[in-house]
Amino acid sequence: MPQSANPRAASPQAPSSHDDIDPSDGAPALSLQSIVLTGASSGIGRATALALASRGASLTLAARNLPVLQEIAAECEAAGGQAQALQTDVTDAAAVASLAQAAIARFGKVDAWINNVGVGAVGAFEQTPIEAHRRVVEANLLGHIHGSHAIVPHFRARGRGTLVQMISLGGWVAAPYAASYAASKFGLRGFSESLRAELSDLPHVHVCEVFPTFVDTPGISHGANFSGRQVRPPPPVVDPRRVARALVSLLVRPRARTYVGAPALPAILAHAAAPNLVARGLKWSMDKALQRARPAAHTQGNLFEASRGNAVDGGFRRPASGPGAAALGMAVAAGAASLACVWLMRRGVRP
Repeated sequence: MPQSANPRAASPQAPSSHDDIDPSDGAPALSLQSIVLTGASSGIGRATALALASRGASLTLAARNLPVLQEIAAECEAAGGQAQALQTDVTDAAAVASLAQAAIARFGKVDAWINNVGVGAVGAFEQTPIEAHRRVVEANLLGHIHGSHAIVPHFRARGRGTLVQMISLGGWVAAPYAASYAASKFGLRGFSESLRAELSDLPHVHVCEVFPTFVDTPGISHGANFSGRQVRPPPPVVDPRRVARALVSLLVRPRARTYVGAPALPAILAHAAAPNLVARGLKWSMDKALQRARPAAHTQGNLFEASRGNAVDGGFRRPASGPGAAALGMAVAAGAASLACVWLMRRGVRP
C-alpha cells in the first residue's frame, strides 16, 4: 500500500468545471490540474515534478524511496505547487490502485497520470539472470499497465484525462545487450496504441507516448549491469529538463506521440528502411564501446531495491565522439536517405 509523506488531510478539491478548460485544446490550465507522477525520485521524474510545481500543479508523487520522495514533495511545495509523496512499487497492482485512490482523495480528481518508471538490465541475454529479465518487464510494461488500469476508469467517468507513457527510442529500435528492456518498450508501445484506439470514442481522453533518445539521468548508473563493463550512453545525450518540458507541454496540448532528441525520428526511419543494417551497426558500436570501457562488477542495481540517489542529472553529457557517435551518425544518415528514397519514388524516380 502507498505510504503518504504528508499526513495533513487537505479537503478534496471539486473537479474542474468545463469553464476551467482551455478551449483551444480541451485541457485544464496546469494550475488547475491534479497530476500523478510515478518514478518521481530522480532524473526525468524529479525534473518534471519541479517543472509542474513551478506552474502551480497539484502533484501526487510516487516512487519506492520515501525519504527522497518526501524531500522532493517539500521542494515542490516551496516552488508553488501542492504535493503529496506516496511510497509505491508499480509492480504491485494493488499498491498502484491505492495510489490512484489517494490522489483522488487528496485533490478530488486526477487530470493526468504520467507513467514514468523505467529500469534496465545491460548484458548478454543468456548471462543476465532470468529474474532480472522478469523484473525489467514487470516494472517497465506491467507497471505502466497497472497505472493505466488504475486511472482509466476515472478518466472514463469524467470524460477527460491525459495518460502519458514514458517509452523511449528503445520502443522503436532495439539495442543489443538489452533484450528485456527492448521487449518491455516494444510491448509498451503496442499496449499504448491499443488502448488509444479503445478510448478513441472519448475525445477528451488522451493516451500520449513519449520517445526520448538517451537521457542524462542517474538511471543508467543505477540500473542492473551484467556486461562486466562500465556503461555510458552514446552521445548526444538529452538534458532531462528538456524531457520534462515536453511532458509539461503534453499536459496542456496532448499529442499521441512526442519525440525528444534530434536523432529520434531519423533513427526510427533508418530502422524502418534498413533494419538489418541498423542492427549490425548497433552491435558493432556496442561491442566497441564495451571493449573500451573499464571493468565493472555485476550488479542488480535498482531492480529489486530502490536507489538512494535523487539527482536530476547523470553526468553523461559531453561532446559527441567515438563509436557510439559513429553509429548514431550512420542512423541519421540512413534516415535521411530513406526520406530521400520516399521523395524520389513519389515522383516516379527509382533511386
